[in-house]
Amino acid sequence: MIIAIIVVFILGYMAIALEHPLKVDKTASALFLGMLLWTMYAVGVLSGDIFPDRNMDLLNGSIIEHMGDISEILFFLIGAMTIVVITERITTRKKRKLLWLLCFVTFFMSAVLDNLTTSIVMVMLLRKLISEQKERWIFGSMIVIAANSGGAWSPIGDITTIMLWVRGNVTTEGLLSNILLPSIVSMLVPLAIISTRLDKAVLPPVAISATGNDTVTKSDKNRFFIFGVVSLLLVPVFKSLTHLPPFIGVLFFLSLLWIYTEYYYNNKTVNKEREYRILRVLSRIDIPTILFFLGILMAVAVLQETGILANMALYLDEKVHNVYIINIVLGILSSIVDNVPLVAAAMGMYPLADPAALSSLPAAEAAYAMNFVQDGIFWEFLSYCAGVGGSMLIIGSAAGVVVMGLEKINFIWYLKNISLLALLGYLAGAAFYIFQVWLVGTLA
Repeated sequence: MIIAIIVVFILGYMAIALEHPLKVDKTASALFLGMLLWTMYAVGVLSGDIFPDRNMDLLNGSIIEHMGDISEILFFLIGAMTIVVITERITTRKKRKLLWLLCFVTFFMSAVLDNLTTSIVMVMLLRKLISEQKERWIFGSMIVIAANSGGAWSPIGDITTIMLWVRGNVTTEGLLSNILLPSIVSMLVPLAIISTRLDKAVLPPVAISATGNDTVTKSDKNRFFIFGVVSLLLVPVFKSLTHLPPFIGVLFFLSLLWIYTEYYYNNKTVNKEREYRILRVLSRIDIPTILFFLGILMAVAVLQETGILANMALYLDEKVHNVYIINIVLGILSSIVDNVPLVAAAMGMYPLADPAALSSLPAAEAAYAMNFVQDGIFWEFLSYCAGVGGSMLIIGSAAGVVVMGLEKINFIWYLKNISLLALLGYLAGAAFYIFQVWLVGTLA
């Protein structure tokens, strides 16, 4: 049964990675994979021979426990995706200046919002600025790189950093102080190379005249935008002050925004089609993405429950035993398969270490185990590698998949023109992080 579970998991991974050739949405594959693996695990428990030390009561208790952990992440995502309401305006037409401006806006915006939502917003903006499709492919590709790099150093910038932050593997202070600069390096390397290939000015699309029905003023939109951004920025503060899970904070601020928008629109005469009421925004939440994460995380939970991940961790410790190499490999793998299951698997393989418990270990073991304490090198470097590594292929991240879908970017075109640049940026940022750790250790 263990081998069967591993085989099904690999096949499920392949179905997710090959969703376009198979023409089956990855959410359907992920959900089927997660539920099938739990069913197979239950069959093994019921047989009494494969898992003799477990029964259905323990299995059902495990499901409830894992669903509790997963729900924290999903509710956080739903709240964050709902809060975001954006209006932006950029007027420059110089290609290089526009590219640098868009990349830096994307980099910092994705750290505050998330890389998926930011990518959607920036592509919508891009369509208003550039008419030629191949030019938009270049700009869109850099938006993917900037969004993934920007999301890696923020606790709310990427689903993987959200997972690590919610579970307590990393803190806001640790990410800001140690991952920000490597993330900037990972964006600057491909950005500098691509900008040398650009010249002249962009050709904007033909302007469409306004209908006159937009009764929501620019100041109103900006007010909602500021309210939403401030709400998201306060979530880490809320967690630090109350010690409650982050999803409580994001839902708390969502409720405040909801009350504010209801009060605002109830006291104004506004075209109903132009209102930014939370109920309208909720109806547009990307539920397939939420269900995709549910399926993947539930599938990984089976690997954890059956001891498969623990055995993988033991193998890596014995054969590799280097947190830098392990994470760099995981980052490269995240460009081939989704980084969510990779991070979930790593979290299952390596439990969060308690510094107080390390004193009883031999010196060499204690030194290695320190990599797995809160804000340890393994977890920080994992947030960088899993977030930035996905840029090497267009299907390697949620941001890449959504930009690929919106702009119809060709997989082979991205592979030929962008993948090597993304790899150079990824390795440059990784090298900077390792140098940073060495320098801090030397000065200490």
